[in-house]
Amino acid sequence: MKHATRFALAMALTTFLSAGCSRQDAGGKAESVSASTHVLVLNDSTFDAQIQSGVVLVDFWATWCGPCKMQVPIVEQVAGRVEGKATIAKVDVDAAPKIAQRFKIQAIPTLVVFKNGKPQKQFVGLTEADALIAAITAAGDSK
Repeated sequence: MKHATRFALAMALTTFLSAGCSRQDAGGKAESVSASTHVLVLNDSTFDAQIQSGVVLVDFWATWCGPCKMQVPIVEQVAGRVEGKATIAKVDVDAAPKIAQRFKIQAIPTLVVFKNGKPQKQFVGLTEADALIAAITAAGDSK
């Protein structure tokens, strides 16, 4: 019986972590999640200029999203590992809803790898650093 309970809990947690937050989950207390010195915070006025050239990983997130908060240290780790090869940035979907709509962001966290302004790869839900780094590397290697 204990094994079945542990398995059920593990499956529920896995489902929660991989699913992310839907835009309809907007209730809850807002908390500040700040970016590190290696992660740019983008908004409506800075987004297009920042993704225009090179490889850029953008983390679409919100302050109220639990999985987004868990994604923060992973994104910071990625920023440290790809420094000089790619730009890492964040967009708060509540502060910049037009950007989220433009890229059809339906659930968060959503992470998009751009190359020269064009989306190359998208991840929805909590995503491991190695998967993000592999996508950044592939985008950098493509012509």
